[in-house]
Amino acid sequence: MSIPPNARPRFRITSPQLIGKIGIRPVMTFTGPRMSFRPRIPPSVNVFRPLLIADTFKPRGGSISVRPRAILASPQAAKPDSNATDVSSFSSTSSSSSSCTQIEDSIANFGVAAAKPKGEGHGERGGRNRGGAHAPLLDSLFTRPQTCVSKMGETGRHVTLDTNYFKILKKPEWNIYQYRVDFVPEIDMSFVRRTLIAQQKAKFGGYIFDGTMLFTTNDLRGTKKGHEFHLTSEYHDGKTVLINFKNVGIVDPNEAQLFQVLNLILRQSMVGLDLQRIAHNFFDPYAKMNIDPCHIEIWPGYITSIRQHERDILLCAEITHKIMRIESLYSILRQLTVETKDYQKAFKTEVIGSIVLTDYNNKTYRITDVDFASSPLSTFSLKDTKVSFAEYFKSRYNLIVTDSSQPMLISKPTNKHIRGGQEEFISLIPEFTRATGITDHMRTNVRFMKSMSDHTRLNPERRLERLRNFNERLNSSAKSTQVLQEWNMKLDKDLLKIPARILPCEKILLGRGVRYICDGKANWTREFRNCSMFCNAKISRWQVILPSRYCRETQSFVQMCIKVAKNMSLVLVPPKYIEMDDDRNKSYTTAVEMASSEDPQILMIVIQQPNEEKYSVIKKKCCIDRPIASQVVTMKMIAPTSGKSAGLMSIATKVVIQMNAKLRGIPWMIDLPLKGLMTVGFDVCHSSKDKNTSYSALVATMDVRCSSRYFSAVSKHQKFQELSNDIILHFTFALRAYAKEHGTLPERILFYRDGVGDGQLHQVVNTELNHLRIKAQEIYEAAGKHEIVPRFAFIVVSKRLNTRLFINNCNPPPGTVVDDIITLPERYDFFIVSQSVRQGTVSPTSYNVIYDTMGLTPDRIQMLTYKMTHMYYNYTGTCRVPAVCQYAHKLAYLVAESIHCPPSQLHEKNLYFL
Repeated sequence: MSIPPNARPRFRITSPQLIGKIGIRPVMTFTGPRMSFRPRIPPSVNVFRPLLIADTFKPRGGSISVRPRAILASPQAAKPDSNATDVSSFSSTSSSSSSCTQIEDSIANFGVAAAKPKGEGHGERGGRNRGGAHAPLLDSLFTRPQTCVSKMGETGRHVTLDTNYFKILKKPEWNIYQYRVDFVPEIDMSFVRRTLIAQQKAKFGGYIFDGTMLFTTNDLRGTKKGHEFHLTSEYHDGKTVLINFKNVGIVDPNEAQLFQVLNLILRQSMVGLDLQRIAHNFFDPYAKMNIDPCHIEIWPGYITSIRQHERDILLCAEITHKIMRIESLYSILRQLTVETKDYQKAFKTEVIGSIVLTDYNNKTYRITDVDFASSPLSTFSLKDTKVSFAEYFKSRYNLIVTDSSQPMLISKPTNKHIRGGQEEFISLIPEFTRATGITDHMRTNVRFMKSMSDHTRLNPERRLERLRNFNERLNSSAKSTQVLQEWNMKLDKDLLKIPARILPCEKILLGRGVRYICDGKANWTREFRNCSMFCNAKISRWQVILPSRYCRETQSFVQMCIKVAKNMSLVLVPPKYIEMDDDRNKSYTTAVEMASSEDPQILMIVIQQPNEEKYSVIKKKCCIDRPIASQVVTMKMIAPTSGKSAGLMSIATKVVIQMNAKLRGIPWMIDLPLKGLMTVGFDVCHSSKDKNTSYSALVATMDVRCSSRYFSAVSKHQKFQELSNDIILHFTFALRAYAKEHGTLPERILFYRDGVGDGQLHQVVNTELNHLRIKAQEIYEAAGKHEIVPRFAFIVVSKRLNTRLFINNCNPPPGTVVDDIITLPERYDFFIVSQSVRQGTVSPTSYNVIYDTMGLTPDRIQMLTYKMTHMYYNYTGTCRVPAVCQYAHKLAYLVAESIHCPPSQLHEKNLYFL
């Protein structure tokens, strides 16, 4: 039977497997096998199916958030009709799909309702959160404190770096006119609106239409702000639709809409490179690399964004990779059918929660459930006709189902779909679905992981080569250059060079007055073997829990730890051993109970190999039921094979350092000139077991110069729940702990806020920061310090950046600071490279100072931040972020992945989570 390609397939199916799991009713309505939530299209509508060119892409490290699925035509594609005396009298019936330069994929696949007009203003946002004239397209919130006159430092050796930025040498010199668009009768489907607007492209020139707002390079009949005019378009059956246009004004060249247009133009030009878009980025399928044993393909691609930086508009280009698995989910199902007894349970465990790709529409989905009660032979209603999945795919995509007994995959709509009114579930056929990413089993394959890292972890020289090759292709491709020329844009052919500084190497303070000046790798592991730690705890009561069959190897490792501790002047007496007959989870909990009765300082617990369930059982017992410091080690770590025993001394050194830090010892110290400083770190970690649950953690120092105590707290919260209450509560407890420790409140507070995602900066600035300032003022006034304003700085830390820095085709050394050219004018921000990497290209960390009354110069803020990256006691070297941020992440991750509830308050003053 012939199935109309524009029809909306629907079916009703009883799916008891989903009841109670994802909150749905026994009888559900699904969309058809196209998996696209497409509303029913009136037979009178001539559907416009534009070519895939651009879509929404997320802001990462300076990129901008572009309003999704806009239609863009070059300004030279058409000009306004100069002979027309009345624009409203035109009625176009020409086919728009063949004459317009399109920028979106098939909008018919989504069918999102556009924003409905409300009054005479811009209306409220609707559809897929689009349509509002004042909806933020660019996270350009001005966060630069008024006290910041200059954000450039001076200390350090001045150098010149290469970056992954290209300068926009020539930007378009045209105005963008903005119009509010309404339809009579009202049209709810966005793609139908775009179809009708595209019929009028001859009058618009270059334009963007997002469902409610129209941006065009032409002044339509010279209308003034507030004036209205009308056009009419037709369905293919001759019915007319009246389109009302209201002039909103001219877009300011400095506003976000300009950069939206520039990014859309760039992405349009990238189509000329024969790249394929997957999700938000473009990938090169012709340059794919195969890893045959695991049936994996690696597709190289590009992440691009254009944004206004300090003095120029710059293009940031980063190399990325997409892991594509060749095998389909049907192949995985067949393999599990042979290898396992309960293949249905095994298949659900394998695929639920994974991201899959459907080649027939080039889209990705997250699998929510597997419906074994349905199959490709299950039917649904398609225009009052019963059609099976197999028939639909054969007619629509010419795909033939080979196994009619395979189950159906279910994908829950994302929050973005739900906000756009798309609440129906998606159904997928395993045979036509490919898995993406790598599995846990693949991660255990050392040879495979090394082979994959050779392709994806590019060293600076290879990364620079690919960046230059990308720029050369963009400037030499005929299709790409034509698009750029049509819009009067030009890119620089050379990578942007910027000034930078390398801060002086830090001094690491060890015991007995020993000072070590860090080298270029910022690592001091070897110095600990013959030097005392800065402040040692006396470990006289500790026990080792182990399976009896590992007794000899464990005792050998413990003796090595005692030897290492002696060289570091740490008192570590021989422990008491608790041997178990087996390594079951219950045996470990029983052993911990037995050991806790003797009040040990710390437990060393030996497990055979990394095991998430066993580790979780142990940590729950030691963090909640019996609050005892614990050190978990694996046999692979403490008893490696004969060929890999060279690093055993280094492992023993790190274990002893961790044990000392967990018992309030101080392994090392830095030269910190400030007194009375409390440093606070805050981070959020999402639970992998429950996507709707997150855990936030706060860790604060009690002035590291004179106290080894810390304060830590964890709280659980649900998705979309406000975090400010948790931050305020934990911050208050941290100040009280400081006052209890020193008898006074801190002189300065330095707050590092990590875990700020895209679009959350507004919330952090307007809610969290204001509440923290008010609460700090209240606490200081309650302590009788009415005349003292808390000297307080709040810094947002961002690690997920696309910015890359290079010096002489190599990674820049630790301590490299960038505070100009590629920073943002509306922020008091800077980049620091604080760590040294052995493989790949180092990633800088971005710091955005959104509030500062500490009275320190930008130079001092940068140096203080770099110093704090030396204080993470889980690694004898620098880390990527200040230590309190890393501690907060470590704590939040432990709770989210292992113990799933806040630990005992008896632990809050110790670094028990190392």
